[in-house]
Amino acid sequence: MNDSQEVRNDAVSSYRNAPTRTLTAGDVTFAYRELGPRSGVPVIFLVHLAGVLDNWDPRVVDGIAAKRRVITFDNRGVGASTGSTPDTIRAMAKDAVTFIRALGFEQVDLHGFSLGGMIAQVIAETEPRLVRRLILTGTGPAGGEGIKNVTRLSHLDTVRGLLTLQDPKQFLFFTRTANGRRAGKEFLARLKERTSGRDKAISLSSYGAQLKAIHRWGLEQPSDLSVIHQPVLVANGENDRMVPSKNSADLARRVPNGKLVLYPDAGHGGIFQYHREFVEKAVEFLER
Repeated sequence: MNDSQEVRNDAVSSYRNAPTRTLTAGDVTFAYRELGPRSGVPVIFLVHLAGVLDNWDPRVVDGIAAKRRVITFDNRGVGASTGSTPDTIRAMAKDAVTFIRALGFEQVDLHGFSLGGMIAQVIAETEPRLVRRLILTGTGPAGGEGIKNVTRLSHLDTVRGLLTLQDPKQFLFFTRTANGRRAGKEFLARLKERTSGRDKAISLSSYGAQLKAIHRWGLEQPSDLSVIHQPVLVANGENDRMVPSKNSADLARRVPNGKLVLYPDAGHGGIFQYHREFVEKAVEFLER
């Protein structure tokens, strides 16, 4: 294992100055960051479509890391991690498990947002002993309603962003109400707080592979979610356009130990708009 930056753990006060480290497992060198206490079951964060290390809201990371060890990482072919990005959720899940086991963990908690939530579901199904608790946010089950439309929506809002000189996430993650617009601007500003040692943006080829994987997930036959026996916290905004919010309700209903939280006047990025409330709920759930 080698570190791209040497920073003593006690000097890391926030996600914005957490060093980017690297770990080689098999044929992939994974880029990752970690924050929080060194003891206890770690929480592995699985990021969204096109997301890299810098796309996690520092308020969410710092809030959970105040109590728990948090690890964020770039999966195969994403950001600063090497290799080619797979075009199926199951292959992405396999790569994530490789990374987790290479860190030496026998049990972890998972927080998967959007695409990351799909990956987290597969990990819980295929490696049940590895996962203690699951937080699934802004996501949906295989074959979920509207998930096959993510590619079309992403392309549409990318064009909207270009035409209005705005980040597409302002449209994809947040409602167009006054509250949603303000929350989007605040979220995007927080993502820029880290000014040095930033991650590489996702490549077009990796973005295309992820879109294909999500499309395939949306076309799959529904999985038997009763096999996920871990406690599951499902959270989303009430008005998610990307992964329609009824998928969150469906997920929470179909897992044996599910709890649902929906935030009002919020979209796909509801956990970022309501980051204080989400962090409080997530920490309580993880420490229960």
